[in-house]
Amino acid sequence: MNIFSRNWRRFKHGMKFAKLGKGCSLTGASMDIAGHVELGDHCKIRDNVVIRANTGGKIIIGTYSGISYGCIIEARTIIKIGRFTGLAEYTVVRDTNHSVMGTADHWRLTPHISKPIVIGDACMITSGCYITPGVAIGDGAVLAQHSVVTKDVGPFEVWAGNPARKVAHRVKDVPEAVHKRYQELLGQYGLRTDRRGYKEILESIKETAFSGVNHAAEERDRLMRELKAEGHVLAEGDSDDEEVQPEPHETER
Repeated sequence: MNIFSRNWRRFKHGMKFAKLGKGCSLTGASMDIAGHVELGDHCKIRDNVVIRANTGGKIIIGTYSGISYGCIIEARTIIKIGRFTGLAEYTVVRDTNHSVMGTADHWRLTPHISKPIVIGDACMITSGCYITPGVAIGDGAVLAQHSVVTKDVGPFEVWAGNPARKVAHRVKDVPEAVHKRYQELLGQYGLRTDRRGYKEILESIKETAFSGVNHAAEERDRLMRELKAEGHVLAEGDSDDEEVQPEPHETER
């Protein structure tokens, strides 16, 4: 792509955001951006993404985060994605579902279930994941391909499956063979250079994740308290001890 096309697309798509940080890459031909959507500095948004905040909703994406091809992010309340986090191809993040349990009424007529979603810093969300309303994903967490996430994910945890469950921790109880393989790779290739000078921030995120405190969950809870104080009716009864099955996602009428 030549520089003229690159700059034109950044200008055209940049007008769609409520806030646009410096150095963002918006080179996709098609981007469906609507409502209050904020981008931090140096974010990268790929082609054919849908990022839509309905009336009263907000979507906030932190510095140096990326949204890959075909991702869908939709909010009626608030969705926050932290710094240095990546959403791989065809991932869906929706804070709203139709309420279908406990009723025989048609799903188009039932109330919505809406709860804020917070994804922390330095998370790796791999291809085809689905993140359901009210979920908080801790700093440094990894979601395996096609995971359907219905519960909170802790810092540095690795989750997989439908519904997703914890399968590993990135640094705790790791087999010796895995440690050895990583050290061999590190010795051969080293760590990539951080060309934008964010090394200190990345180290700070790592230290925060090592503390074991799920700051994403704390932020999610804070947002829920604020929304309730404003009179919003949110879904109740979800907890880490109760398996919550995803309901059908919001569909265009």
